[in-house]
Amino acid sequence: MEAIQQILEQIRSFLEVPLVKIGPSQLTLWNFLYLLILVVLLFYFSGKLRTWLTEQLLVKAHMETGARQATGSIIRYVLIAIGLIIILQTAGIDFTALNVLAGAVGIGVGFGLQNIVNNFLSGLIILFERPIKVGDRIEVGDVQGDVVRISGRSTEVVTNDNISIIVPNSKFITENVVNWSHTDRKVRFRIPVDVAYGSDVKLVERLLLLVAAENKDVLEQPAPGVRLMKFGDSGLHFELRAWSTSLIHRSGLLTSNLNFGIYQAFSEHGIEIPYPRRDIHVFLPEPEGRDVDLSDEQQR
Repeated sequence: MEAIQQILEQIRSFLEVPLVKIGPSQLTLWNFLYLLILVVLLFYFSGKLRTWLTEQLLVKAHMETGARQATGSIIRYVLIAIGLIIILQTAGIDFTALNVLAGAVGIGVGFGLQNIVNNFLSGLIILFERPIKVGDRIEVGDVQGDVVRISGRSTEVVTNDNISIIVPNSKFITENVVNWSHTDRKVRFRIPVDVAYGSDVKLVERLLLLVAAENKDVLEQPAPGVRLMKFGDSGLHFELRAWSTSLIHRSGLLTSNLNFGIYQAFSEHGIEIPYPRRDIHVFLPEPEGRDVDLSDEQQR
């Protein structure tokens, strides 16, 4: 037992060796280990709490996915801030001695960390104002896809090619953002269709509405519509307008399915889809003529 006590005393004396002095406080190796262990545990358990809130507790409150993610993230940030203050106090660190360190950190933020702070504050604005939320279909710059995660610094967007793109949060604050599902998930698609002059326009309208009605991804309400937009050079320009909620993330597929149906319906009813027609005028150079003596011609 005495040997064990001696070993423990040696370990204790080793851990209590002062390493850094901050004001009246001295930080030992034990203080650093204490801070490291508690900070790791704080981030770990706050992450677990956020997962439990978003996937279990708030689900029972019938909150949508975006609201659950925002609430869970805000609660986690608050717990981390409070936890760090408590950990520093229990470690015996005098906050008044950290003023110089805070000033140095402020200078670092002003120069090298301004983008990180900008993205973090933008992330808080996104979580509070919720211009975008998890599950939304968005476009920002050249990025188009579904929002799957909003973190403190960035937002993860997954494209139709199943490629994850990490977008800094500041882009959602400073740039124009197209949110296809901000208020609801109903989106109207416009399908341009050209038919030849002389076609039965009423038949064209009925066929377009029939194709839309037979597509399972087109909503009955709001009802599809057909518009004769203008008289073109080669034909009549129609536009089929159809609403959908199921394929807003795959607009190309809905457009393709409707175009297939339109082409088949037009083929069965003899509706001609025009192609550009151009009149070509060929100008040939006149053959070189012989000089004519007008006096001789007049004499004849």
